[in-house]
Amino acid sequence: MALKHVMINDIIAEHSARMQNLKKYYPFFVLNETTFTQYKEGKYAFLDMGYITMASLRFFINENNFHEKDVTYEEYEDFLRELLTRDFKLEEEPVELRELISYIFDKIKNDGRAFEFHFYDPEVRENKVARVKLIDSHIAQGTVYYTITPEGIEFYLDTKEIKDESKINVSQLLLEKMINANNFKGGIDVVRRINSQVISLIEQKEQVVKLLGVDVFEGAKAYEHFMDTTAKWFTEEQKLFVKNKALVDKAIEKAEFERDTDGGSPTLHSKALSEISQLETELKKTIYNHSRLIGETTELSQLSDQIINRAKLRKLRPVFDFKQALNTIMKQDQPDLLAHVLEPLFAPRMDKYFTMRNIDNILTLRSDEKQETEKIEKRELTPDFKYEDEILEEKIGRNFAHLFYELCDQLKKWNHVTLKEYNGILEIKFGEEIYTNRDYYAFLVHLSGKRSYRVDEMLEKQETMLEEMVVEHLTEEEKERIRDIRFTITFGTDEVEIKPQMQDIEAVEPFVVTDMNFEREAAE
Repeated sequence: MALKHVMINDIIAEHSARMQNLKKYYPFFVLNETTFTQYKEGKYAFLDMGYITMASLRFFINENNFHEKDVTYEEYEDFLRELLTRDFKLEEEPVELRELISYIFDKIKNDGRAFEFHFYDPEVRENKVARVKLIDSHIAQGTVYYTITPEGIEFYLDTKEIKDESKINVSQLLLEKMINANNFKGGIDVVRRINSQVISLIEQKEQVVKLLGVDVFEGAKAYEHFMDTTAKWFTEEQKLFVKNKALVDKAIEKAEFERDTDGGSPTLHSKALSEISQLETELKKTIYNHSRLIGETTELSQLSDQIINRAKLRKLRPVFDFKQALNTIMKQDQPDLLAHVLEPLFAPRMDKYFTMRNIDNILTLRSDEKQETEKIEKRELTPDFKYEDEILEEKIGRNFAHLFYELCDQLKKWNHVTLKEYNGILEIKFGEEIYTNRDYYAFLVHLSGKRSYRVDEMLEKQETMLEEMVVEHLTEEEKERIRDIRFTITFGTDEVEIKPQMQDIEAVEPFVVTDMNFEREAAE
């Protein structure tokens, strides 16, 4: 009975989410089934609307995202005219062909309206409508431009990976659209998908290394395939990472500004900031893993060159094949060439001992040198095993906890601390390396997300990602020592330019942190 209850609960609770996920497929099947059935009495029923729809989406992805330009109707008309003529051998008068293309485009964009997908939600017991668009439009300087929607990109990616393009690149284009649409929760899922793709590429690289150690020929093929399909996109992927990181930073600034100036719900702003902060953390993990992939791929290039060169040397014959030489001389009918074979045997160096009886042994001698394979030991996965991104997150949490505790400890002593004084205290305690640690600047950004802190309340309930990480990594003794601390953050007029040394990310612009003052509040 318990299992049946769980099954029924899953059916009811998850149905709405499943229907929302299915909605992106709905327009394709509507277009594929009904487009040409009634148009001009079925004259163009032989046209495949499914193929035309997928080709149109690929065209918009190519122009909107890879070429970073919006599409006019005239450009789409040229594309579709070429497709109909080339793939369906369609021969129509120009007027009729333009009319047909206009009809197809109106169907794909549904005359500017969203496709409506109706379904029943058993959890709230009412009918609902999910709306989805494949193509969106906007007017700029009197011209109508068309772009593919995030749902259109996601549908195309779900059907098949785009050929000859980086899957990470395309996923980042979807992420960019979600950030611009303020869909941060969906963006988190996309970043996690990108991170899994990066980790998968790291595993592929490890498989290439293992294959090179076992079979150099197959390993060389695998290496060339890996470099041709993966490494050539690294530069473009890095540019998109930097671009999306800048979009996340702008989203944080916008959310904080709206929270401070808008009289709206603080809970709503807090939720948005929490989602953006989580998105930023996931993006940082992905950027770290991608930089690691680039570094390991460079090492793979050097390693493969060494292994292939070593294999070429091993292919050289270690002994002279007398039988093969004799057959060659007989075929060429040049017995005088025997002198070149025999002279070394009759004129050995005087300081070495050479016995003619060993000639047979020389001819049958097999080289002891052989290619050694790497023995791979299978290790059982320990319960406390952690992935690279989990180790990175734990390190960031420990650093945040140390920095927060040091701030509270100074406020306990002095009641007031400026950012300059705080920097000096950290420099004395941790050394000048604190200025090259990116976690310090991330800590300041997250810390300024709230204007006031009460440690006793923070220990009971955490409102931000920073508070969660700090509370998780503080010791019980540290918690008790700073429990009574309450402080507010004020911002001065001075600005401090901060240039973190982030060698694994190219073209990172320096950012500015406004001067901060920390003032301890009196206990109630």
